[in-house]
Amino acid sequence: MQAFYIRNFNIIIIIIINLISMGEVDQAFIQSIEHRPNLDTIEIEGIPLIDLSLSHTTDINVLVSKIGTACKNWGFFQVINHGVPLELLEKIKVAAKAFFDQTMEEKRKVKRDEVNPMGYYESEHTKNVRDWKEVFDFLIKDPSFLPASPELEDDEMRTLSNQWPENPPQFREVCQEYAREVEKLGYKLLELISLSLGLPSNRFNGYFEDQLSRMRLNHYPPCPCPELALGVGRHKDAGALTIVAQDDVGGLQVKRKSDGVWAPVKPTSNALVINVGDIVQVWSNEAYESVEHRVVVNSERERFSIPIFIFPSHYVMVKPLEELVNEGNPPKYKPYNFGKFNVARNRSNYKKLEVQNIQISDFKII
Repeated sequence: MQAFYIRNFNIIIIIIINLISMGEVDQAFIQSIEHRPNLDTIEIEGIPLIDLSLSHTTDINVLVSKIGTACKNWGFFQVINHGVPLELLEKIKVAAKAFFDQTMEEKRKVKRDEVNPMGYYESEHTKNVRDWKEVFDFLIKDPSFLPASPELEDDEMRTLSNQWPENPPQFREVCQEYAREVEKLGYKLLELISLSLGLPSNRFNGYFEDQLSRMRLNHYPPCPCPELALGVGRHKDAGALTIVAQDDVGGLQVKRKSDGVWAPVKPTSNALVINVGDIVQVWSNEAYESVEHRVVVNSERERFSIPIFIFPSHYVMVKPLEELVNEGNPPKYKPYNFGKFNVARNRSNYKKLEVQNIQISDFKII
């Protein structure tokens, strides 16, 4: 019973802090009118659901074809029979709730900042608007190395390391075990995507030797004004691939390529949500597209999600793959260094900037 009261008290505190920011200090959470969510419930076609298991009736070519079609038409899909143990999927959801149940004082003991971007944070911005959420981030490979600045002539590197809370018990162990399993799934999916592009299954492997991949726990508290704010504003993912576990509340929406309608991603039991990121869009020379998505919130139920962002090594130069370009399909992007790109892009996570952060469109060849 005591835990119940502590949990609800923490949620109330987060709401009060956010309301003060929203109503009396500034309007950092308020989306511009054209980007505010329509909360009317609509039934529309959802993203594809793909069974990754193979049997005598389903060969690898059929699976590769389904993956390719989903990447081409949606940029998003859900997978079942993915190989991540279901008991581990439940354990990570419990661990996420246990961490965010703690007092703000306890969570802020591992608060991240611009010097160390791993840990807890409660005031992240997307497109220069504050998100209605709190997060905990950690690196898959610890330590990892990143350029010290986005300036191309600056060769200095910095070391990124995780910071782990003392509580809840077993939190670190569960997070790392889950991350290892999903990382294996990520590479399996990248192999299938490579095959769907007509490339060898191992074509992408060399890009991830010193990966910058990271995992995040998201908590979206109930929002008293869900028609004005977003859990995460509209955006595209900068990495190669994102793999998301979500609870049964729902809130993730994908901007449908065919007509620009925001399509809800309906939670499916034991499924994981997959989306291709900007890097796959560039590698494929736009055969596949990184699609805009967002998270809507509600006034009654908190929501949790656990994404893993598959990022390459900091020294990788991202460009259209030479096997996929020719005279009739010339490169659509100039090469860019992922480490420098990543540093530049993350600057807007911590404060509102006067300009939009860097996008792959900045490297588009007109």
